[in-house]
Amino acid sequence: MTATLNTYSPDYNGAPPHILIMEDEEVVAKGLEMVLSEEGYNVDLAFTGEQALETFSSDKYDLLVADLRLPDVDGMEVIKKVKETQPETEVVVITGYSSVTSAVDAMKIGVFDYLTKPFVETEIKEAVHGALQKIHEEEARIKNKVAQEESKLIEKREVIRILDRTAEDQRFWTDLMENDSEVLAGYNLSYEAQAAIMSGDLGWINRNIGELTQKQLMFITIKCGCEIW
Repeated sequence: MTATLNTYSPDYNGAPPHILIMEDEEVVAKGLEMVLSEEGYNVDLAFTGEQALETFSSDKYDLLVADLRLPDVDGMEVIKKVKETQPETEVVVITGYSSVTSAVDAMKIGVFDYLTKPFVETEIKEAVHGALQKIHEEEARIKNKVAQEESKLIEKREVIRILDRTAEDQRFWTDLMENDSEVLAGYNLSYEAQAAIMSGDLGWINRNIGELTQKQLMFITIKCGCEIW
């Protein structure tokens, strides 16, 4: 049963994923170029290891499709150098001389997939799609982590801004004491941050906001006392 594939086309600043095929057999290289270009990828060719390394030194690639038997250098050595200089680049190995040892070595240095020639069109499409999907997921994870850190920084600034205002504005202090939920609604705070200020949760403040001045802590300290009474 043939798998149904969806063309992988994330937004790389408007450009499709960039792939280098390192293959010394011109017929195979041209065939792979045609198949992957039809999938919407931007494909370049290198017929030797030295050519591949030279290409990588002047350009960035999302994926390397690499033969292991080359006329000049060992394909595994090329992969190692690529991984050293561009570790985010994924690699799919294609080889007519497969062995358990080379497969294990390939996986150890971070190769995504290992295909033995001859392979069918569906296999290379699946391998390439999977490798690029891994990149996409990693980028999404990093973006999410960055967004979370930015959100924490924004919230920290907001909490400090509120506490600074309590130390400088008696009317604001009174409003916050009497109508805390309404007053805090105008600030960019999570539910947890609002609850901490409203209840005087000094533990949450210390863990998430950090060291504060005595003036900044005064409202929280008194609020905590009010809640205890």
